[in-house]
Amino acid sequence: MRSKFNDTMKNILIILALVILTSCKNDDDNVNNCNFLLNVNVSATLNLNLPEYSQLMFSTNSVYVPNQGNAGIYVTNIGNDNFRAWDASDPNHAPNGCSLLALDGIKVICGCPDENEYDLLTGQAFGEELPCGLREYRVTLSGSNLIVSN
Repeated sequence: MRSKFNDTMKNILIILALVILTSCKNDDDNVNNCNFLLNVNVSATLNLNLPEYSQLMFSTNSVYVPNQGNAGIYVTNIGNDNFRAWDASDPNHAPNGCSLLALDGIKVICGCPDENEYDLLTGQAFGEELPCGLREYRVTLSGSNLIVSN
């Protein structure tokens, strides 16, 4: 009698576990939608003493660095010797002629018809919630050099 009860309980637990597992919504949907950008190697050293990068000495200023990432990178001074670097391709579009992000103050704007806008301080979209934020790269300050990598 006891073994029949144990078998019935095991079957109920298995069915219950299967129901719970199959009814859970997959939270990876947004991650799966964020696969437009390639995982490319990023390795850049920016000397802050050079004129092309000197504006990074001031808080909230950004510079565009070509030939890195998917479409170049944007490096932003977020204050107190802290910097962030972002891929310059809109993560919500497959790379194409319009997906390059254009600098506009402290934000970047996609050239595609939807004109997605992103904050260079946080990497998040302005306005409408989008599945993907900007792809970020690691930034290390070493003396007067910023080292950007992934």
